[in-house]
Amino acid sequence: MRKDRLYFYTFLAITVIFIIIAGVAVEYLVKVSANQLIEIQLESSKREAKEIASMAGYQLESGLKKEIIIQNIQFSIQNTNLETGFVSMFDWSGIEICHPDITRVGQQIEPDKSSVSTIDGEINSEDFYDLLISKQQIGGIRDFNDTEGNSEVIYLYPVANSDWIVGAHANITKILNQIKSLRNKFYIIFVIMGFVVILSSVITVRLIGSFYEKKLEAENKKLEGEVINLAKLNKAIDKFQQKASSEKIEAEKAETEKTPDKNSKEKGKKRILTYLRHEILTVATEDIAYIYTENTITYVVDVRGKKSTVNSSLDELQSNLDPNLFYRANRQFIISIIAIEKIIRYGNNQLKILMKPSSEIDITIGKNKASEFKQWLNL
Repeated sequence: MRKDRLYFYTFLAITVIFIIIAGVAVEYLVKVSANQLIEIQLESSKREAKEIASMAGYQLESGLKKEIIIQNIQFSIQNTNLETGFVSMFDWSGIEICHPDITRVGQQIEPDKSSVSTIDGEINSEDFYDLLISKQQIGGIRDFNDTEGNSEVIYLYPVANSDWIVGAHANITKILNQIKSLRNKFYIIFVIMGFVVILSSVITVRLIGSFYEKKLEAENKKLEGEVINLAKLNKAIDKFQQKASSEKIEAEKAETEKTPDKNSKEKGKKRILTYLRHEILTVATEDIAYIYTENTITYVVDVRGKKSTVNSSLDELQSNLDPNLFYRANRQFIISIIAIEKIIRYGNNQLKILMKPSSEIDITIGKNKASEFKQWLNL
């Protein structure tokens, strides 16, 4: 149940992140694409306006009558207002002389049409895009009064030797429809992409999660086995310590009744000579908890926590101690089985021995000696 909830939250997180990224990306891509579209349209409209103005000026200079020139221009631009951009011609009083819509000829230019570029000034594609989307005033351009307007004059070019002006128009409705269509296409692409990315991401996360879950389960089983083995070892130590205590009591009783056996030497020394400051002490081996060396000094710690020193090295002491009771844990420690409090797992396949009394230095069994130590405990 927890895994299903985790996968569900993963799905939600990936979905939310993708939606945020996709939303920002769509707006950016739409703006970049729209700017390119508008840039092309602006350049095309300005070029067409200049050509018509130049042609009209040349014809006027050639002595051609104005009526014939107007008729020729009207014929060339007839019904071009259905495209994204078109041109018209009017005089300085604002009366339409030529227009793709023949019904507009002779009418005054409507006051709610904004001229967004003067004869000497021009507007770039980004400004025009912002003008289309936000209807904001940019660079002193008149506000849009008619948001339903079909076209705006974006470039004005005068005709030489006359009072005529050629205006390049942008068909706002057409351009907005193209931008809207472009945005819808981007949304469709990102929806399909999002479905593929989110689904593949969730499947990938689930596969990776399952792989690591199996790996963790295997490690947990291995750890459980090691914990069980350590529990068995600790239980065996408790039993051995109880047995050693009872044998110690029996040995003390027997010691008072008969003399020591000559072969007792085979089981190791019964006591060792130690020093405490200027005092010489004898410590029974059965009372020794552990022996360790530090800074070339060998210390003997008994079961009561009393610490003294000895002149012998660990190797010499090990040879004189009962191997059933004492074990060389490492180069620094010899430990007694009766003083082992607990064995815990330490690091990678290592064991840590907790003694009673406790040691200031960690007593560890390396992985190379772990199996040997376990066999010694089973003796």
